[in-house]
Amino acid sequence: MVSHVSATRLPYSEDHFDGVLTDPPYYDNVPYSYLSDFFYVWLKRTVGHLYPDLFATPLTPKGEEIVAYSHGKGGLEEGKRRFEEMLAQSFREIHRVLKPGGMAVVVYAYRTTEGWESSINALLDSGLVITGAWPLNTEMQSRLRANESAALASSIYIVARKVERKPTGFYNEVREELRRHLDRKLQRLWEEGIGGADFFIAAIGSAIEVFGKYEKVMDYEGNIIRADRLLADVRTMATDFAVRQILRDGFAGEVSDLTRFYVLWRWNYGEARVPFDEARKLAQSCGIDLTREWGRRGSFVRKEREFVRVLGPHQRDQEDLMEDLRELINVLHLVLRLWEAGTQEAIVSLLAATGFGASEAFWRVAQAISETLPVESKEKKWLDGFLAGRERVRKAARQAAQQGRLFGDDL
Repeated sequence: MVSHVSATRLPYSEDHFDGVLTDPPYYDNVPYSYLSDFFYVWLKRTVGHLYPDLFATPLTPKGEEIVAYSHGKGGLEEGKRRFEEMLAQSFREIHRVLKPGGMAVVVYAYRTTEGWESSINALLDSGLVITGAWPLNTEMQSRLRANESAALASSIYIVARKVERKPTGFYNEVREELRRHLDRKLQRLWEEGIGGADFFIAAIGSAIEVFGKYEKVMDYEGNIIRADRLLADVRTMATDFAVRQILRDGFAGEVSDLTRFYVLWRWNYGEARVPFDEARKLAQSCGIDLTREWGRRGSFVRKEREFVRVLGPHQRDQEDLMEDLRELINVLHLVLRLWEAGTQEAIVSLLAATGFGASEAFWRVAQAISETLPVESKEKKWLDGFLAGRERVRKAARQAAQQGRLFGDDL
């Protein structure tokens, strides 16, 4: 039987279903009702007379749509509040109609933590207990939506049950439980080849397996912990794990916060531009103030309206790169510019003078960035070309350092 009803008011009795599968709206990702109008007007003309009740209005209804768009005088904030409230009511309805022990599967695929915050809060308020969350590769990389963006390749399948929850959890203990759980789950995700933006989103799904077991989570001061605090900690944990894996453990502690941020950006987003709030959160997890970075001369961070982009070596000025040669990523970019120009002696003297020629972390960062970029990337081509002669360059840099040659002599 097919029913046309609101998800916030299901016409079924309590304890009615063994299972519910839902794919709810993705925050502000798609204007579903407006897109539906395109099909609605043609369907109304062709089959409207067969289903008059379903085609009674000129266009599809908009007022009760669960999306985070501007609403009334409250604008966008009101729209976001309505989205969370209506989604929570929909999840409560799922909880109501499920039999005790029944299963709900919620499919979610949204790239920003802002959308996840609302959805997690709605799930936590529903009474459902999350027992599992796994990414499934569902999206075409060649679709238009994936071009020049950090679009996801996976959807997260969240499994929840109608069971009793634990009483109040205190966040210090819950956070330690979360850390142990994520260490195991992230290792498995890594081994299964989940990477980039999908890795962070899968980490969020894994985190609510722990967080959602409790009726409420609070700190020792009595403050209720909501999804925003949870996601900030999850991002930091996932960031630390990813950096250790990308840089092969031992070298992760040898790079600066700025270099960590660059490596993670390339691994997470490639060369795409990213909405400011999402970029800010990644920078924050690395201890970086993003607004300070894009205003600094020689920075690789560029703000483009409401988006942020991280510049590669071919997009930066050589003079700007020489502003701070203590920073690994600046030296690497300058080396790549010199390699492209064919000035081998300048590369050797630069690496000797800065000491990076003898730094294993420098070479590991270069290799890690190359591994994250697509084959058509200019930055990857430069990196691969430079790294092909790494042993020769390292040997020459050691000899130059012993001879006391200074960078600039060969420029």
